[in-house]
Amino acid sequence: MKQFYGVDLPNPLMLGTAQYPSPAILEQAFRASGAGVATVSLRREGAGGTGQAFWQMIADLDVLILPNTAGCHTVKEAVTTAHMAQEVFGTKWIKLEVIGHTDSLQPDVFALVEAARILTEDGFEVFPYTTEDLIVAERLLEAGCEVLMPWGAPIGSGRGLNNTYGLRAMRAEFSDIPLVVDAGIGLPSHAAAAMEMGYDAVLLNTAVARAGDPVAMAQAMMGAVNAGRMAHQADPIEARDMAEASTPVIGKAFLS
Repeated sequence: MKQFYGVDLPNPLMLGTAQYPSPAILEQAFRASGAGVATVSLRREGAGGTGQAFWQMIADLDVLILPNTAGCHTVKEAVTTAHMAQEVFGTKWIKLEVIGHTDSLQPDVFALVEAARILTEDGFEVFPYTTEDLIVAERLLEAGCEVLMPWGAPIGSGRGLNNTYGLRAMRAEFSDIPLVVDAGIGLPSHAAAAMEMGYDAVLLNTAVARAGDPVAMAQAMMGAVNAGRMAHQADPIEARDMAEASTPVIGKAFLS
């Protein structure tokens, strides 16, 4: 697995911290998943006056923290939130979200590039939530990003990988860049498929947090990302249009 701003991840699974039935289940799911990164919203951390207790629970998980700018719709809002998150969580990492479309939560890629450039100049290590558009990806790299996080499908939709062609094209185009499929994962098979394409990690939240049994789903996701990574590393066979016998015909008996 590639390094993320010089850091080796212990596991290719990144897990969000929102929407769990209880803090206890959140903690159990994280430990079951083996996830090496926790994404945390500044809004969530400060909600309800329980921010300090929530932060302590996340800190006790002993994982890397990736604050995000969830819910931001403008460059100014995203940049301000990133600076506040840095003060709270004490990290240069930031998952940059600048939402442009209310229903699909599709990122505003124009504002995203601008915000990424500002934050990079301010010393942040930016993980941009983006689309699978190759031109946008180029602009983000030019802005200073060293990681790209294209969506699989709209946030929380559970639809999986909507545009496998686009995701494969991005992996082929940016072979040296760490890539993470972020958002839309609903099933372990979706996560495995992303890793089989050669992606370096998968970031998900709703699929675990809203499952009937979050802990069991977290375990399933852990198995899926590891299986997908191993499959990619094993150099799988290419799909064929015609059958190819797996048993040799040499020595086969023929009746005359």
